[in-house]
Amino acid sequence: MNRIGLICRTALPLLLCTPYAAAAQPAPRPAAPAPAPAPGEVDFSADRLVYDEAADLVTATGEVRMRREGYNLSADEVSWNRRTGAVTARGNVRIVSPGGDIAYGDSVELTDTLRDGVVANLLIVLEDGGRLAAIEGRRQDGVTTLTRAAYSPCAVLDEDGCPKEPTWQINAVRVVHDPARRRIYYEGANLNLFGRPIVGLPGLSHPDGSAPGGTGFLVPDVRISRSNGVEVRIPYYIRLAPNRDVTVAPHVFSGVAPMLEAEYRELNRLGAYQVRGFLTYGSRVPLDPVRLVPLGRDEGIRAYLEGNGRYQLDPLWSVTGSLRYVTDRTFLRRYDISRDDRLRSMVNAERVTRDSYVSIAGWAFQGLRIDDAQGQQPVVLPVVDARWRLEDPFWDGRIELQANSMSLLRTEGQDTQRAFASARWDRRGITAWGQELVLTGYVRGDVYHANDTLLTQTAIYRGREGWSGRAIGAIAADLRWPLVGEFMGGTQRLTPRLQFVASPPTENMDIPNEDARAVDLEDSNLFALNRFPGYDRWEDGVRLTYGADWALDLPGISFRSTVGQSYRLNRRPTILPPGTGLSDRFSDIVGRTNLRVGRRLNFVHRFRVDKDNLAVRRNEVDATFGSSRTYVSVGYLRLNRNIDTAIEDLRDREEIRLGGRVQVARHWSLFGSAVVDLTGPGDDPRSLADGFQPVRHRLGILYNDDCIELGVTWRRDYETTGDVRRGNTFLFRVALRNLGR
Repeated sequence: MNRIGLICRTALPLLLCTPYAAAAQPAPRPAAPAPAPAPGEVDFSADRLVYDEAADLVTATGEVRMRREGYNLSADEVSWNRRTGAVTARGNVRIVSPGGDIAYGDSVELTDTLRDGVVANLLIVLEDGGRLAAIEGRRQDGVTTLTRAAYSPCAVLDEDGCPKEPTWQINAVRVVHDPARRRIYYEGANLNLFGRPIVGLPGLSHPDGSAPGGTGFLVPDVRISRSNGVEVRIPYYIRLAPNRDVTVAPHVFSGVAPMLEAEYRELNRLGAYQVRGFLTYGSRVPLDPVRLVPLGRDEGIRAYLEGNGRYQLDPLWSVTGSLRYVTDRTFLRRYDISRDDRLRSMVNAERVTRDSYVSIAGWAFQGLRIDDAQGQQPVVLPVVDARWRLEDPFWDGRIELQANSMSLLRTEGQDTQRAFASARWDRRGITAWGQELVLTGYVRGDVYHANDTLLTQTAIYRGREGWSGRAIGAIAADLRWPLVGEFMGGTQRLTPRLQFVASPPTENMDIPNEDARAVDLEDSNLFALNRFPGYDRWEDGVRLTYGADWALDLPGISFRSTVGQSYRLNRRPTILPPGTGLSDRFSDIVGRTNLRVGRRLNFVHRFRVDKDNLAVRRNEVDATFGSSRTYVSVGYLRLNRNIDTAIEDLRDREEIRLGGRVQVARHWSLFGSAVVDLTGPGDDPRSLADGFQPVRHRLGILYNDDCIELGVTWRRDYETTGDVRRGNTFLFRVALRNLGR
């Protein structure tokens, strides 16, 4: 829609040429393209040039071509009255702008000032495919006025080239373009949808496209939910400067008080950032975290604030930050802003060079689950991590040095401080038989301090009160032997892999565990030097890990598979909890399979099998089948690890996710998705699910063509938490191409 403003830069300004330069040109059309005329001059050609000395009238006829500063005009006849200065183009007038827009008209007449004039039966075909038609176009004092105009970005021809009614168009009695304000204004405008008038558009205006963006209303959103009733969101965009803007969006509800949403964005020479907030006044229902029952209602300000940005201070240093804060636990879900159950805020200053990395960061968390105690949520400030890489110090290896420190504080929980320094040496080589051998040496020294350890509920995470330290060392050898050959008309690659890791006994239980809790054996960490995530736990002992990768590539088919297991050579008790797949001398068997067939099928399966009874402890499937128009996706996860329920970070669960879309006609499609919690008491004794508990689902219908998108979505939530009630939500979506503000 913003391209409508090109009328003031196509039809009329093209003819604001200097006719004296045109008159000096010879009548015959040159055989080869002439060089571009100088600024202010007009280059033209015609079959015939006639000068009426009595009337002082110059007339060019027969395929007249005129060119000036990238604009091109063709017409059957162009005349210039030297007495009045009027210029007239008649018959199949066609004007092409430098941007590719084309304007058509029966005739173009300019006044003696050569700045004002009239275009009869105007049609402009914009470069993006949009069309603007008017009975008459008039330009006076720089302001362009169209009479009985219509605009549409939709196609007006079908596949067979026959005329058709555009999906939508805007009709107006008058359209006025004011270049000084860079806006286009409509009088008596209405929106026609599928050939019928739908709604009047009083006061409609928008930017003319001569500058990016512009102040104005955006397309509103409408939804209906059980918690809030009918909701209408009316966004208003304000362009403060080419690099700054604000969007203010009031939310009006039939069931609760209104809410105000605002977003500010800015781009400057250092980087970009944006801030968004929601504010309302209402009642909420806090819950007892133990009995999960309402504690009564209270009223007050409810708000949510988020922001993020990144600044590049110089070629090496950058700063990244994000902020998220909400006044209460249920606000985000109540107003359908987010379903996150934990908010994270962070700031990170980084320095990156070819061989070094330094990060100084801070983190803060806000828990939104019912049983989250905010005093137990950590504030981590600062976290300093510095690394240096030394190439080829000896024996063609590579050394990486690391220094790390962390301070973690809680208002009602355990505080932990940590610092360590480490050095790692890696050497990669190829043996005479084509095997890849990676040798690793690792040393590290840690210092920890902890206080209020008894406030941590899980005993194995506490560590020792006060100061503690430890030394870590490890050596490893990782051998891969890729074997490549032909198979079934394609190429296969079988890569057996063997890893040896030896690490002396390490003090772990005296050390607090803040970042290495969610340990689980997976294909991604099977060959890791330390299978614990984070730094606070270290897997010591001597072990062998073995497995194989198999890859098969056929025309249009790609298959990848990985499987492996590890064995501890020493009998020293491990600190890995039972159920993680790593607590016995033989680990469980883990693997991953990935199958891709063209663009139609993508299948990923991750598994962990109990090494004693072959029970499936982890079964995870993600599959997508179909095209971009019609497809189905399935996700399934079952964690059956039988882990002690006191370890809250490793709960068992089961769920299934379904989604899909069906193209029922060229422009019509149906879509839907569902999430079902299959967790039962046998999986997690603390779970309240009954083994088949729908979480939410949605169904919708969508119409989408080249210039409009119409959709209706029905979503149902099955969980009631505080003032968030289970029930239905209906979302209505309308998106018109080029029409936004």
